[in-house]
Amino acid sequence: MSIVKNEPKYKNGLLQAIREQLEHRAYWLYLLCDEAGKRGLDWKEFGEPAIRRCGLDHGAKHVKKGGTDSLKGLKKVLFTKPAQLVFEMDVLKTNDDELDIDFHYCPLVKAWQKAGCTDEEIATLCDIAMCGDHGIGECYGAVLDLPKCIAKGDDVCSLRYHKK
Repeated sequence: MSIVKNEPKYKNGLLQAIREQLEHRAYWLYLLCDEAGKRGLDWKEFGEPAIRRCGLDHGAKHVKKGGTDSLKGLKKVLFTKPAQLVFEMDVLKTNDDELDIDFHYCPLVKAWQKAGCTDEEIATLCDIAMCGDHGIGECYGAVLDLPKCIAKGDDVCSLRYHKK
């Protein structure tokens, strides 16, 4: 039986449509990793640097768009109200040097659950996907800690950005 619990509290049609788009992209990641694994490649060995590159690219664009490397700016451009609704986020702390957010639902994890991934595969895919968030944080001069993670059986994903 799976240790991963991931059910949305809010299920209106628009939120579900947006979540399905995110699920589709997460399914791509799983299929890429699965095919790579069949060819003898380690999922993390190629997945982590690729997704980190994506995060660095997006992070640089976010810093430029927001005009600041303040973590308040990161919240403003990435963790918008629509994103907060889709991921059922609670923004716990926001200042120039810290950004603490809890996610109560993850459409990426839902996609991997639907694909029949094992708990170990879900945790690995999440580690790979989070490399993008680490890359974004790096562009803000911040480190991302993830003390709790839905993909690893916790009740929330706790994202904790803090300046180096």
